Amino acid sequence: MTDLRTACPLTIHEALARAALLAPDVEAVVTAESRITYGELARAVSQVRNALAAAGIGRGDRVGLCLGNTPEWVTLFLALGSVGAVVVPINTRYTADEVRYPLTHARVRTLFTAHRVLSNDFTTMFEGAGIRPGFADLERILVVGSPEWTEFLAAGIPAAPVAVADDVLLVQYTSGTTSRPKGVLLTHRNMCADAFFSGARMGLRPGDRFHSARPFFHVAGSTLSVLSSLQHATTLVTMPKFEPAEALRLLETERCTHFSGNDTIALLLLNHPGLPRFSLSLRGAWVAASPTVIRRVIDELGARECVAGYGLSEASPNVAQSAWWEPEEIRASGAMAVEPGVEVRIRALDDSRDCAPGEPGSVLVRGWNVMQGYLDDPARTTEVLDADGWLSTGDVGLLDDSGRFHFTGRTKDIIRVGGENVAPAEVEDVLHRHPQIRQAAVVGVPDERLIEVPFAFVVLTGPGPSEADLLAWVRDRMAGFKVPRHLRIVEGFETIGMTASSKVQKNRLAEHARSLLEAGS
Repeated sequence: MTDLRTACPLTIHEALARAALLAPDVEAVVTAESRITYGELARAVSQVRNALAAAGIGRGDRVGLCLGNTPEWVTLFLALGSVGAVVVPINTRYTADEVRYPLTHARVRTLFTAHRVLSNDFTTMFEGAGIRPGFADLERILVVGSPEWTEFLAAGIPAAPVAVADDVLLVQYTSGTTSRPKGVLLTHRNMCADAFFSGARMGLRPGDRFHSARPFFHVAGSTLSVLSSLQHATTLVTMPKFEPAEALRLLETERCTHFSGNDTIALLLLNHPGLPRFSLSLRGAWVAASPTVIRRVIDELGARECVAGYGLSEASPNVAQSAWWEPEEIRASGAMAVEPGVEVRIRALDDSRDCAPGEPGSVLVRGWNVMQGYLDDPARTTEVLDADGWLSTGDVGLLDDSGRFHFTGRTKDIIRVGGENVAPAEVEDVLHRHPQIRQAAVVGVPDERLIEVPFAFVVLTGPGPSEADLLAWVRDRMAGFKVPRHLRIVEGFETIGMTASSKVQKNRLAEHARSLLEAGS
């Protein structure tokens, strides 16, 4: 079994102390408006920790964070974790009604918020919605940067870090696309170790510059961006919202060596018309994308050490990842090594037997990265986490002959065409090979004869092939049952449904597809 204590710091305050000692003058967080070094960050965290102690905020207290991707978010996150408090990140795209749920369910006592994040004026929103001291368990709201914030900092008393590795650090609320959101309980050990191994396999080194616009309120932002950078004394270059032209500008001017993104983010960079004008310094990247997109990131963005990753919130999030030192052909194929000390089983979709190598099935995970459970929800916890510690991910994948993991898709997304299972990700990967398809998304729709069939939506790079032409092109490259029965060219997915982390919302896309069929269009 992997002894994590010999691998890396297992609390966030230990990770910060090491980074500040190793690289005090290296920039920790960079935005278009601000910069802070690791030495400065350590001092800022100490000041906030002292203020938290004076305010009586400590071990086990649940504290909301409603700020954008800023040094202040990082400072508060690290300070809260160091006193043993539990951070409840708030999605800054939420409406007031949506904010109510995590505040109430997590019994948040203190809420730190920005006055405004992008177009959301939280001060006005909270006041209008009655979110003030006295709402649920809420005792105080502090607006970062306000006079009250200055008074809060000035009242601090000396306080040392007290958190231990098995203290809960985060309540990560899932998207709740099919039911009410679930509060995933993640510890310092979960997140710090996951961040360390991810950064190591990505090739992050002290002084590297890592661009990530992944929202800090998502675990891909908090663990794989903030904490991966911290564990390796790497500079995190971030932005309030991903926008490809601004991202390319930051990648160039900040001379970023790495970036992080899913398939949507990678494709927006790759297909931006201004890409040839930028001189990039990329050495590597972390992407959750198909082999076709990974190949393009390597060849067209110059990220020769690009790696692929797979995970989910309940696993902190990384379960498997390729490594920068592995042969390029392995990394480009999407094959990933399971994290050290983590186990993966593949269970047959139609029964409880374990799959043979190369056979896709349901993915189960066990190890140090698995969540403690869902907050105050034992029923849903036992649905996915058995007595032996195996987490049912709800995903489909396979282990090849060498034990490498290949992600196939989400179980709920699998399209059952007659008697065959079709993974949307496989169809999307073929569509992305077409030179005039910028982005593709595939969902299943009902069919009288075959039960379900694939419905593809594609965004083109410009005027070009018709829908019929594209379908004919796909037929030459896929088995007949995998070929979409329906295909629509769209301008983009923003109006249909995108998450804050730039993922297409497949449930909303499927609803849209069904409405098109019902309307006969």
